[in-house]
Amino acid sequence: MANFFLDNPDLLYHFNRLELKDIVEMTENNYQQSEKFDYAPINLEDAVENYKRVLEVVGDIAANFIAPRSASIDEEGAAYKDGKVYYAKGTKEAMDMLSKAELMGMILPREYGGLNFPTTIYMMAVELISRADASLMNIFGLQDIGKTIAQFADDNQKEEFLPGFASGKYTGAMALTEPDAGSDLQAVKLSAYQDEKGKWFLRGVKRFITNGNGEVLLVLARTEVGTKDARGLSMFACYGDDTVKVRRIEHKLGIHGSPTCELQFNDTPAQLIGTRRFGLLKYVIYLMNRARVGIGAQSLGISQQAYEEALKYAKAREQFGKPIYNLPVISNMLIDMRVTLEANRSLFYSTCLWLDRKEKLDDEVEKLKALKKPLADVNEKLREATKVVTLLTPMTKYVLSESANKITYDAMQIHGGTGYMKEFMIERLTRDARITNIYEGTSQMQIVAAAGSVVNNVLSEYFDEWSKKEYKGSLANLLTNLLEIRELYNGSLKYVKDKKDANFQDVAAKDLVELYTYIYVGFLLLMEANEDQRKVFTARRYILDSVSKARKNAESIKSELYSDILYADTILI
Repeated sequence: MANFFLDNPDLLYHFNRLELKDIVEMTENNYQQSEKFDYAPINLEDAVENYKRVLEVVGDIAANFIAPRSASIDEEGAAYKDGKVYYAKGTKEAMDMLSKAELMGMILPREYGGLNFPTTIYMMAVELISRADASLMNIFGLQDIGKTIAQFADDNQKEEFLPGFASGKYTGAMALTEPDAGSDLQAVKLSAYQDEKGKWFLRGVKRFITNGNGEVLLVLARTEVGTKDARGLSMFACYGDDTVKVRRIEHKLGIHGSPTCELQFNDTPAQLIGTRRFGLLKYVIYLMNRARVGIGAQSLGISQQAYEEALKYAKAREQFGKPIYNLPVISNMLIDMRVTLEANRSLFYSTCLWLDRKEKLDDEVEKLKALKKPLADVNEKLREATKVVTLLTPMTKYVLSESANKITYDAMQIHGGTGYMKEFMIERLTRDARITNIYEGTSQMQIVAAAGSVVNNVLSEYFDEWSKKEYKGSLANLLTNLLEIRELYNGSLKYVKDKKDANFQDVAAKDLVELYTYIYVGFLLLMEANEDQRKVFTARRYILDSVSKARKNAESIKSELYSDILYADTILI
């Protein structure tokens, strides 16, 4: 039988080399969890073996239960009738199966019925589910709602909400966006007010809410009357009860199994999560970091299946007396797709590990504060992890979602006219991929989010360290290529800074971010190739391709083309 985990050599490669020691120790409280829960791991090896067993189960369910239902889910879609939202039959069946397998609380604490897994392992599961059905990921992947409650709510709130998430009784939704507040969440208007007893209620409208029909909603609301910025916003949890009216669901290009709702809150009872006025400044940032990597996993899953479909079709389809797989123009496209997939997976799981580390260090700092113990060393590690995560989460979301669109586009091209027909899976995958570089922040917003870190060259010490490593044989030449890209980045950055023009820096941001990505991913692949001969081809192809792209990026920054963009108002009228 197929298994999306065991059948994917590159995913297994990354699983087997994950640097989880410090993350698992912090997650398991130095394995003291095993004293309370007999199924908790007693050491790192025990934990990793448990992760592998669970991922094998996810891989089996994804390949043999979810994937066969994905076409019917896409055709039936979520439905809206008499103010209620109904999942497609296959979606309900898949969610029931995942709940029975106890997979709906992978990242929630054990005391509430969860598995207490690191985010990195959970994201591997999200990649597998996304490969089977990208729309189902938008429900399965909302475990982050429960995780946010676990992180910031009080004990009573955790007792109230988390067991339901872990059992699959509750699904969640992140209600942030409004008709006039898309990426600009500071403009949120939905209000939260208190009655004379101090109880909170919500009033207003949210739009484009993924799984807005969920049983538990996290809602960003304005608590401070008269404010118009982030400092007036707080985070609330509420039930999707009769006071929350689903006004409509959207009719979308893709991910049909995932309902996208417009919600009206009519004096909805709610509970404040965490501290008032920190809704956007703290809790949404936490959610958005996780949402970005979630869409990265979704993009990877879609890309993997698109590649598999293209490869299978190219080997089966004969033209001029031979499979089109043997045509160099086709095989070259497939090679590019595979190299992109592997490079993206290296970037993605590096980002996941940093996110795990950052969140666990956050927890460690809070513990040390409570115990009034020295925390300078842990604080320094936390500052470093925060700095890296601030760069890598938007960079990863940008790169992987754009790649998903390119890979599905090329996969359809390999299919030719047949790929345009609904009978072939690539038609659905292409539609599903299109949303990945739009929601949870468009690609352009990811560039804006990453640009500051790139301008500040936050990874320079890592690049210095990696440049000094010894690389075997021909890999030394690839190091020379990477150093050229780094010089192009340094020269471009100096050129931008010397302009002393904030507008010009904004215009150059995309090229600078891409240059930085080539360096970071190039080093990841180079170090992998230094350890494993099988990765040499991927590293070589990626780095040599990146050199040519980097030259173009640098040339664009220093050309006169950008002057046109700076004066776009006069050109576009």
